Amino acid sequence: MITIRRSGERGHANHGWLDTFHSFSFADYYDPQNMGFRSLRVINEDWIEPAQGFPTHGHRDMEIITYVIEGELSHRDSMGNGETIRPHEVQRMTAGTGVLHSEYSSPTDKTHLLQIWLLPEKQNLQPSYEQTYFAPEEKQGKLKLVASRGGDDGSVHINQDVKLYASILADGDEVIHKIADGRHAWVQLISGSLEVSGECLEAGDGAAVSEENELRIRSLSEKTEFLLFDLN
Repeated sequence: MITIRRSGERGHANHGWLDTFHSFSFADYYDPQNMGFRSLRVINEDWIEPAQGFPTHGHRDMEIITYVIEGELSHRDSMGNGETIRPHEVQRMTAGTGVLHSEYSSPTDKTHLLQIWLLPEKQNLQPSYEQTYFAPEEKQGKLKLVASRGGDDGSVHINQDVKLYASILADGDEVIHKIADGRHAWVQLISGSLEVSGECLEAGDGAAVSEENELRIRSLSEKTEFLLFDLN
């Protein structure tokens, strides 16, 4: 079964400095029919104006992944990390027992990103941070593992039974993802157009997948970028 979450159905807020879309309930947007999917709790697509961002604030007991699409994001946290996240980098922060951090866009350019929250396997984990670059050619025409519980194949480590893949496809390219019994998937389309096992997706759309053995994913546009979550 494949259930499409259309881009235009997402929660939306425009704060001037931040234009944000919520695939699931978040902040002032509440939809009891869309509280998350399996351990996936938040997918926010944000456009942040230059020299703007999120002042120091706290999180706990959440696995947070940031995927920058355009621009850059400067990160500072209470663990002593100070990094800049750019396109093709994946940042993972385990909030665990509690962490404070701030995030700001480039002084000159708008930043476009996905921020993703997943529920951890256990609460009260030690806070930690990881950031890794995955070259575009690693994702071209294939599913590249970028986050996993075991940190497999150079992916960032995440404290949940999930595998996160990133992919860039040219027009007509197809990838196939096998789904083990009892597992589920979520596809989040970043740009372009996709056909997912017969269902057509446009930029910003998501697809919740259950009770399927495989996904056949084919690009319908010159360049298509998407994320695929394999979830327990």
